[in-house]
Amino acid sequence: MTPAAQHSPELRAAARHLGRRRFLTGTGAAAALAFATNLPTAGVAGAAEMDAARVSADPFTLGVASGDPQPNSVLLWTRLAPKPFEQGGGLPARRVTVQWELARDPRFRRVVRRGAVTAHPEFNHSVHVQADRLDADRTYYFRFRTGKYLSETGRTRTAPPASSSAALTLAAVSCQAYHDGYFTAYKHLAEDDVDVVFHLGDYLYEYAVNSAGGARKYTDRVLPDIFNRETQTLDDYRRRYALYKSDPDLRAAHAAHPFVVTWDDHEVENNYADGLDENGNPPEEFLLRRASAYRAYWENQPLRRPQRPTGSDMQLYRRLSWGRLAQFDILDTRQYRSDQAYGDKAHAPGPESRDPKRTITGATQERWLIEGWRRSRALWNVVPQQVTFSQRKLDLTAEAKVSMDAWDGYSASRDRVLAGAKSAGVDNLMVLTGDVHVGYAFDILDDFDKPSSKVVGTEIVATSIASGKDGAERPANWETYTKANPHLKFYNGRRGYVTVALGRAEARADFKTVSAVTTPGAPLTTAASFVTEAGNPGLRPV
Repeated sequence: MTPAAQHSPELRAAARHLGRRRFLTGTGAAAALAFATNLPTAGVAGAAEMDAARVSADPFTLGVASGDPQPNSVLLWTRLAPKPFEQGGGLPARRVTVQWELARDPRFRRVVRRGAVTAHPEFNHSVHVQADRLDADRTYYFRFRTGKYLSETGRTRTAPPASSSAALTLAAVSCQAYHDGYFTAYKHLAEDDVDVVFHLGDYLYEYAVNSAGGARKYTDRVLPDIFNRETQTLDDYRRRYALYKSDPDLRAAHAAHPFVVTWDDHEVENNYADGLDENGNPPEEFLLRRASAYRAYWENQPLRRPQRPTGSDMQLYRRLSWGRLAQFDILDTRQYRSDQAYGDKAHAPGPESRDPKRTITGATQERWLIEGWRRSRALWNVVPQQVTFSQRKLDLTAEAKVSMDAWDGYSASRDRVLAGAKSAGVDNLMVLTGDVHVGYAFDILDDFDKPSSKVVGTEIVATSIASGKDGAERPANWETYTKANPHLKFYNGRRGYVTVALGRAEARADFKTVSAVTTPGAPLTTAASFVTEAGNPGLRPV
């Protein structure tokens, strides 16, 4: 497909139109109406109302979550699903009223905000509450109620005021293939002392999950056959989120900390690029699938209204601040990228991958990022995103292969971004990355082809929560990668997450791993720790 066709407004319009007719299932004309108008507005409903007293089983089976903290507000989420694996979550296609409360204490003796919101069947009875007029830099507790049922209690917090220099500890997570193992790392993260969690993509996987839960090898339960196929339809994606969110460790992490989420490829399909899938299907067909996946993603994540999708389009890139300490520019490197070069195979850089017209962010997002840096007054400029940013040679030959799916396959994009950071005077650049199922720590170089060139930033790559199964402390290619990439300061193949403590003087990254995910309950270990000084980029172990 030509680049012009790839971005064709007619194709996207077709996806929106066909999506209204075909991918919304089970709610008929009401669903079509809701999709056409995106979200029901006040006083307008696409379905009749159901008396909440008629909800006959616990509807809060998928837990609660919060996200995108700002100084005066936070987003609260839940989804009603008394039978989460059934179509519609086991509820009829009717509106249900849900009450919510936000308090200063976990026993709700000091409630500061409360209200009621409608859970619409058109959005799979998901609830997105923007709690406003809150105090900055404060911990809150929240819960939901419908009929006689009360949800578990979630803990969240607001960001500090714009003038604050308060420190921050974040966690970065990615890649949680349910069929590859237990989410043990989330159990530890739920108990960790962090302010916010950044999820860097692959929240779910489209691949089939067998009745035993894959590598989990269940003996005490049997998963329905509906999961033993690749996700294609809206119902498929909705049910897959229900499977993932039924995991108690993931639920615990969401209840404990606010999340800031962005996607990678598997929330839709492996290695897709803009309107192209990996199998060469007609783009109009893939955009319908993408519309289904984006819709289900928004329904199941603690995202604000500006992120709600329109057909096959959804603006997920956005900016958050943590006082004067940090600015977070959350990227989307999937939706707007050029098709991968050289057939998406590992390949030595060449004319195709170096083409200056190629982009991994799209021109609009690239401008938004660089202009945001020019206006930034933050000490740390942090970029949570999906795929490896630093050069990563995969062998020791003179013409070493690199990944065409990562920034190495879009070197002109990387060059423009680094030039933009330099022109904007960004002194403390930090990139947070997921995708590769290992932990990396990179020095970002001004010129990766010159190992002695200036260090201009830090890249922290979070390993997977479960993807890749147990992994190994030193993968088989450890020696090759560390020799081929002298700017690579750490490489570990276990599962887990990374925490980053941002302060006025330095940032500290702690890589935390578990020994196994194919069996539950593994302990948490800090595999390595590094610091980088403010104003003096470059990682050193501690």
